[in-house]
Amino acid sequence: MINKQLRITGRVQGVGFRWSVYQLANQLHINGIVKNQKDGSVYCELQGPVDDIRQMINKIKQGPTPYARIKTIDIKTGKVKNYQNSFRITR
Repeated sequence: MINKQLRITGRVQGVGFRWSVYQLANQLHINGIVKNQKDGSVYCELQGPVDDIRQMINKIKQGPTPYARIKTIDIKTGKVKNYQNSFRITR
């Protein structure tokens, strides 16, 4: 079980990006959160098995919605948290 924290920049707000990340996370049984940031980026915390997290990050890099344009993804390793076995869109 690992925890990854992502900061994604580009055209990622107002294009269904968070909803698409939410759907991917549920398909892959990944826990965590996704939220818009004031600077126009999106922040994600992803937690689950290594292979599932790797697959999720690859899908995010491809752009989970056709309207999003990913410019950069900064990835950091975080501490494992209790997300109560869920993935949420937060504010």
